[in-house]
Amino acid sequence: MGAPLSIWAVSDDKAGNAGPALGLAEAVARLTPAEIGVRTVAWRGRIGRLPWFLNPFPLSALAGDAGIHPPWPDLWIAAGRATLPLSLRVKGWSGGRTRVVQVQNPRAPAGGFDLIVAPRHDGISGPNILSITGSPHRVTPERLAEAAGRFAARIDPLPRPRAALLVGGRSKSHDLSDARARALGADLRRAVLESGGSLMTTFSRRTPESARLILEDTLSGLPGFTWDGTGENPYFAMLAGADVVLVTEDSANMATEAASSGRPVLLLPMDGGSAKFTRLHEDLIARGAARRFEGRLETFPGAPFDETARAAEAIVQRLGLAVR
Repeated sequence: MGAPLSIWAVSDDKAGNAGPALGLAEAVARLTPAEIGVRTVAWRGRIGRLPWFLNPFPLSALAGDAGIHPPWPDLWIAAGRATLPLSLRVKGWSGGRTRVVQVQNPRAPAGGFDLIVAPRHDGISGPNILSITGSPHRVTPERLAEAAGRFAARIDPLPRPRAALLVGGRSKSHDLSDARARALGADLRRAVLESGGSLMTTFSRRTPESARLILEDTLSGLPGFTWDGTGENPYFAMLAGADVVLVTEDSANMATEAASSGRPVLLLPMDGGSAKFTRLHEDLIARGAARRFEGRLETFPGAPFDETARAAEAIVQRLGLAVR
């Protein structure tokens, strides 16, 4: 046996990038002996807003000690626009030894990467592009079971059907206005009361404060709980304990993670939209993993799938890595 593979999971501090990069690194490590290091990219001043090609000396432009220096890893898995100035140069810095995998559509020349793992709804293709449904993630049966055990005292007594509510917020394509929050809150409250079930709620950092307060007020008094951002995050336990997962339609990551857990997913309407997200939702619906929310806590078998494992297998095969 040789030394374990050195993998870096590289992203900025956004959960929507950090999760996919680390989740894919962990999936590769389940297939081949590996040690994973996490690297978080931050840029000085306004450099991070520039296109990757206008940042020609990225190592000197990094803010703080991100740990991005030799010895370079065997496998570099990165997600997010902020990583591009580094992802497109690390192979040269390593003398060609580092293999580079970029998650999501980089909007940069594909030839600069060994492999691009892109959501199918991004609509890109090529010889070194692997299209998957949604994004890589960290949801596994083992992680869900472990989290369920830690939060059993809080979740198991809740009346069924238990619904996990995952609320996103403002993005380039979507928003959660106060009016939308009021309507959504009223519909969700009615659905929970009619079902006799309970609601476990978590908000994202993108949720507008006014919309969050409206939803918290409208949903108050229902059986269940809302995570207030303090203490251990119950996210995986919520997925494990849910009979159905309600996901706002602005997040590809949350929808993919919920569907990959095997729980049925109900997609909640937001303000705005885009063709890309419509393609993702149609893909999930066609798989039998999701449906549109129609005012009821509708449960159905769900259709678990594991695109993260498929992407990891492609990395191992295409890059000629040793399998356990």
